[in-house]
Amino acid sequence: MSNLNKGTEKVEVTLKWDPSPIGTPDNDLDIIAATYTGNAPHGEPAYLVHFDSRSPDGTINLNRDSRTGKGFGADEVMTLELNRLSETYTRVVVGVAIQQGEGRKAFGDIANTAVLVREGHTALTENDFADVAQATAATVAEFTRDEAGEWRFRAVLRGFDTDPNAFAGLMGA
Repeated sequence: MSNLNKGTEKVEVTLKWDPSPIGTPDNDLDIIAATYTGNAPHGEPAYLVHFDSRSPDGTINLNRDSRTGKGFGADEVMTLELNRLSETYTRVVVGVAIQQGEGRKAFGDIANTAVLVREGHTALTENDFADVAQATAATVAEFTRDEAGEWRFRAVLRGFDTDPNAFAGLMGA
């Protein structure tokens, strides 16, 4: 748990949305985590975790990946074990992108979208994307390593109008 003496250690990001109406194309939203090194904290990510994948060292995992929003509770779940992440990495940005296969869709076009970032039972941030309703992708959280090596959390809701591939390159800028 985060407190005054200890930084953020292990977080879970959950994403949910309602399925598309019958007869319309499925909505496919994806959680994406971009990891940056101390040498390039705002450059190209060292690696991405998305689309049913995990980090090379197993510290960031996409545990559940939905392509439809069907089901109960969270449709996508990502776990970030920041306390196990190599000291080489000093910044992790988490975002959500909407796949654009059937024409442009924005957050405002998809019913009941919501993201929750929590550590244990403590919610760090919750958002329904209303402030970025016209965006097709958005950053939702940033974790940075401080001088003492502890991870710090910051809620960062920033919308983008781009496809998921381009978003992955922009989200840490």
